[in-house]
Amino acid sequence: MAENARFAANLYDMEEKEFKSTENEMDINSDSDVPGTTHLNEPVKEVSEFEKLEVELADLKDKYLRQAAEFDNFRKRTAKERLEMIQTAGKEVIGQLLEVLDDMERAEKQMESSEDLPALKEGASLIFNKLRNVLQGRGLKAMNAKGTEFNPDLHEAITEIPAPSQEWVGKVIDEVEKGYYLNDKIIRFAKVVVGK
Repeated sequence: MAENARFAANLYDMEEKEFKSTENEMDINSDSDVPGTTHLNEPVKEVSEFEKLEVELADLKDKYLRQAAEFDNFRKRTAKERLEMIQTAGKEVIGQLLEVLDDMERAEKQMESSEDLPALKEGASLIFNKLRNVLQGRGLKAMNAKGTEFNPDLHEAITEIPAPSQEWVGKVIDEVEKGYYLNDKIIRFAKVVVGK
């Protein structure tokens, strides 16, 4: 019996030692992302106001850099699109003017071989009207300056001559070069002779 009691005591001591050793090694962490039990014993770290401001500053810097990069990309893209638009803006007008140029080349060949002056005049007149219609279709409008009051916002005075009568004083007597509007905006001032 004494042997049984000693055996039981030894068994009890072994179980107690085993329990203590496994208790120290036991990982009872409920957080699957953090291994071990050490974090359960550490106090919860409080974030100071300074650290919060540092994090907020870092976020704002990141947002600023992203917006600056987006704006730079936008600026480059619009500059490229604008350059492409400027380079191809006249493409359609030039295409229509090429038809007039073709007509003028045919007329030039006819002038070399034909003696029929009235037919040549009529052909030149048709080509001129075609050119005028193409340009008017694009918004070009001639300025009528002759006989109007001189206006420095519309006219460029080349010279002044004595007026033939009192009613022509300060008015445009002659146009040296026509002025033009493009979509109601002046693109060339009329060069005129003014009566004094």
